[in-house]
Amino acid sequence: MTAKLDSSQLHLLQNFRVILCQTSHPGNIGSAARAMKTMGISQLYLVQPHSFPDAHATALSTGAADLLENAIVTETLAEALNGCAFAIGMSARKRNLSHELVNVRSAAATAIDIAANQPVALVFGTEMSGLTNAELDLCQMLAMIPANPEYSSLNLAAAVQIMCYELRMAALQDAPISPNTVNELATIDSVEGFYAHLEQTLLHIGYLNPAAPKKLMERIRRIYARNRLEKEEVNLLRGILTLTITPRKHDKY
Repeated sequence: MTAKLDSSQLHLLQNFRVILCQTSHPGNIGSAARAMKTMGISQLYLVQPHSFPDAHATALSTGAADLLENAIVTETLAEALNGCAFAIGMSARKRNLSHELVNVRSAAATAIDIAANQPVALVFGTEMSGLTNAELDLCQMLAMIPANPEYSSLNLAAAVQIMCYELRMAALQDAPISPNTVNELATIDSVEGFYAHLEQTLLHIGYLNPAAPKKLMERIRRIYARNRLEKEEVNLLRGILTLTITPRKHDKY
């Protein structure tokens, strides 16, 4: 049995997209779509799904076939994140990374605040191994479902259901959201442009090892990820990088 609750904040759920990366079983895509629709989230992105479209996915969607019909398939996670300001990477285990790590309830509260102004993504990895470190580098937060440590294995669609439920509950909270209290975050694609510019600059000044620049860049980009760069901050930083390579000439008096 379900109860119907109304809230002026439920429209924020339309500012979320669920991204499934390299999903092996088409049935999990259909079940995830069903989980999303029951919570009022409709934007589904698929990164290199093993088999899609697929009759098995449609069968398990049970009334959410419209989400499958409108799903966007991409070759890379970066493409799926285009236009988003914030991405939460879902993980079933702790990682040796410097990402901010929170439980799904805290992640949902943060995500709802950001969604008041800008698009947010929930990123799920493969059924067997989850998200790669490279995929997590594109996320700004890592969220975990505090399951039984003795048996924490959770089906992909079940994980999607839990996270979407937490988002809906966060949207149903009585406390009003004040959009003006959150400055506009830089979109993920603009932040990636900044990282490329930063790497080019650090190579130019000899700070990075040209034979293996990515090793140090992984640590540098996580420093910025923790700070949730705003749009104006990215513009400021890129201006500094431009003048680092080509200093402005000043008249001598």
